[in-house]
Amino acid sequence: MSMYTPRLIASRIEKTSKSILLLGPRQVGKSTLIQSLRPELTFNLSDETLFIELSSNLESFKDKIEEQAWKSVFIDEVQRLPELLNLVQYYIDQKKGMRFFLTGSSARKLRRGGANLLPGRVLNFNLGALTTGECDYRLNTQEVLKNGTLPGVHFEKEIEDRHDVLRSYGTSYLKEEIQQEALVRSLPSFARFFQAACGEVGKFIDYSKLSKIAKISRHSIPRFFEILEDTLIGFRLLPFDPSLESADLIKHPKFYLFDNGVYNGLMGNFEASEDRKGILMEQLVFNQVQNSCWARNKKFSASSFRTRGGLEIDFIFSIENDVFPVEVKASDTVNDADLRGLLDFKKYYRPKAQPFLFHGGKKESKRDGVWILPWQLGMKKLGL
Repeated sequence: MSMYTPRLIASRIEKTSKSILLLGPRQVGKSTLIQSLRPELTFNLSDETLFIELSSNLESFKDKIEEQAWKSVFIDEVQRLPELLNLVQYYIDQKKGMRFFLTGSSARKLRRGGANLLPGRVLNFNLGALTTGECDYRLNTQEVLKNGTLPGVHFEKEIEDRHDVLRSYGTSYLKEEIQQEALVRSLPSFARFFQAACGEVGKFIDYSKLSKIAKISRHSIPRFFEILEDTLIGFRLLPFDPSLESADLIKHPKFYLFDNGVYNGLMGNFEASEDRKGILMEQLVFNQVQNSCWARNKKFSASSFRTRGGLEIDFIFSIENDVFPVEVKASDTVNDADLRGLLDFKKYYRPKAQPFLFHGGKKESKRDGVWILPWQLGMKKLGL
């Protein structure tokens, strides 16, 4: 079944008269969003015939652009042919009133190709999977822990069809994003790293240990993580405010994938069992906060916080100019130990920071200044 949920970022894109570059992982709905804005002329570079035609002769792009006075032009998967961006800049400068919608899944390919990223001429946005705010705060917790929130998966009624898509996502990513775009020299090495990194989701990553698991060079690990980040598939969380010397923070980064369904497909396990639910809840909350900030065009960063003395908070979110320490639990049974990190955070960080505990249950409360809320309500409380 195919349905379309209006995306929050669409209204921001509609309001501006500038051209835009929209980046996001595959299957999050970039093309669908732009098509909903009804561009007059479309170049879909995932069409191999068109890609080969333009690759061998950029003049054919100019011929199509100059056929008539187009008001809006959509170039899908622009990272496949970064050379087009120089022509896009030319037409933006020369043809006032012509607007370009550009989408892509790899900022790395654009940068590595020496592409002109059009500073000052094009507004950049990121798009993630569906957010609870886009679904009227009604996402079912158990459902999204198992299957994530990719639009095509979320609206597919057949469970097996959902799982088939999610199982194949990793293979498609490696083939179409990594191999086809030549982002690495050795695909088998990256594939081993990718699988090993998935096994470390929610943990503090030791690069030396990961290199042994993946059987690749320790020096390749940071570069491979950068590829995951540049393709918006996975994200490292670095320690919060390294200047807090009194906290003696663990320096290793934490790591999360962009969607629980894709993660479960890669791990071959779609059960939100008790032994997995904690990690799945953490990954869900991280992605929902990040995707919601992208959707509302808010400045965002996420950090880890764990002292060598054992004090830990799952996330420190910085949204615009505010700081929010957030602990995540699968259930709504909360004891004093669950709040200790949040309450002790103010010993290390003097500015005001509103602490939250997000959980997968239904109870709502506030204890010692900490909001204890179902994650959907917590998102709403954050203005997301």
